[in-house]
Amino acid sequence: MSHRNLVPLLGYCRRKDELLLVYDYMPNGSLDKYLYNGPEVTLDWKQRFKVIKGVASALFYLHEDWEQVVIHRDVKASNVLLDAELNGRLGDFGLARLCGHGSDPLTTHVAGTWGYLAPDHIRTGKATTATDVFAFGVLVLEVACGRRNILDAKDPNLGAEYDQSEVEMVLKVGLLCSHSDPHARPTMRQVLNYLNGDAMLPDLSPLDLRGNGMMLGIHQGVGELVMSKGGSSMVDSILSVGR
Repeated sequence: MSHRNLVPLLGYCRRKDELLLVYDYMPNGSLDKYLYNGPEVTLDWKQRFKVIKGVASALFYLHEDWEQVVIHRDVKASNVLLDAELNGRLGDFGLARLCGHGSDPLTTHVAGTWGYLAPDHIRTGKATTATDVFAFGVLVLEVACGRRNILDAKDPNLGAEYDQSEVEMVLKVGLLCSHSDPHARPTMRQVLNYLNGDAMLPDLSPLDLRGNGMMLGIHQGVGELVMSKGGSSMVDSILSVGR
């Protein structure tokens, strides 16, 4: 298994009951240190968008493009590492499960990190590609907004230059991926098409995204803003909310 947006596994060793994994060194550390708790170094919008697309590409590879389906089960900012060029690389496969294409792994226990767990996974313990998509959606909103659980939908560290339509599209992708209904979530193939501009996002107005905002702790309801405002006015409203 090899992909440019996965952290390369160099080897492993076992000592008694302890299994140690050896990964390639990522000089810029994990993504979370650039987002939370007043980071000394921040990422501008262009860098963040590149990270988002990189993680999306990695998940598409795991879900559809490898010989087996890999359910990561722990997609989150601290498991996204940045290489020397600030490319996002997904790592930590300690909770991952394999299954054949067209089937789901036989999981019965909830596993992952609270805040990234899909409600359907919490209810059933069943991990699917859709539960990874949910966690990716939460990650997307965090990267765009620069905080855990999205207490306020704004990060003043985005920089002065950003594409407003791109920010709007990314927020919509994040909300769609983190929809409480797994059947309403896109596949990672669809997500990549949205992010690369190869497909138009569906109309979000028929979808009730208010539950997403409540569940993720979005201040003043990013879902309602995305659905009620259009173009630059919507992005300006989101980016005008202070910490």
